[in-house]
Amino acid sequence: MAISPLPLRNGPELWRSYYPVLKPDGHKYDRGAALVYGGAEMTGAARLATRAAQRMGAGLVTVATSTPSVRIYAEALESAIVRATDTLAEWQKNLDDPKVTAVLIGPGLGQGELQKSFVLAALATEKPCVLDADALTNFAATPEVLFSKLHAHCVLTPHEGEFARLFGTRIKADAAKTDRALQAAQIAKCIVLLKGAETVIASPDGQTLINTNAPPWLATAGAGDVLAGLILGLLAQKMPIFWAAAAATWLHGDIATRFGQGLIAEDLVDGVPRAVQNLLDAD
Repeated sequence: MAISPLPLRNGPELWRSYYPVLKPDGHKYDRGAALVYGGAEMTGAARLATRAAQRMGAGLVTVATSTPSVRIYAEALESAIVRATDTLAEWQKNLDDPKVTAVLIGPGLGQGELQKSFVLAALATEKPCVLDADALTNFAATPEVLFSKLHAHCVLTPHEGEFARLFGTRIKADAAKTDRALQAAQIAKCIVLLKGAETVIASPDGQTLINTNAPPWLATAGAGDVLAGLILGLLAQKMPIFWAAAAATWLHGDIATRFGQGLIAEDLVDGVPRAVQNLLDAD
């Protein structure tokens, strides 16, 4: 019988040594360039994720979105690059930019064949990639298509509903959450971050972390989009993928705990600088 390591409680002592260190003489591209696909309708999701990636330290974030949505993103995200992206070929051009070090697709993505093709094109680059929300739901009817294209540089960030739709009967619904996340990571062959009051981060090699610092008021609209952006920001800076997911999740909970009740997703973004400074000052 295979024996897996016992889950550990997530905390800075596990990943602080992997956290990105800024160079005194560095420039923005030393801090990585992130690419986000911005949906045409639920634009708030990608805007929150973009801000989170910027706050987390990505040197440059580009948002690719449909032509009618360019103005919405450009007016809200003054320090991001916004590019009109209406076709798969235009999306591919964004992905092929050698400066891009990490990709996020899913928040506000929408449903359809074009959206599915955008996800698969992102995966084909084999760049670090965060798949959230609609990037997962689009494959609910054909999960094997997604599983066949995933790779070790991916993070899936489902909540329980998205998890059930994607993994369905492959994983017993009544199994322990840590076991379900680990099985999912082994099926998908990538990192799976199963969100909830206690978030579980699992790797195909058996590493499993339980994150326990999330307060009840973190259950608010847009919080998951911020988490996806935090992971993206660390991946853009080339933090190892498992530890990037762990660090982002812990900081997400820490910011919410310090803020207190009344939290909305925008408060999480605004809280990133102080949380990171507290982390660095604790050394």
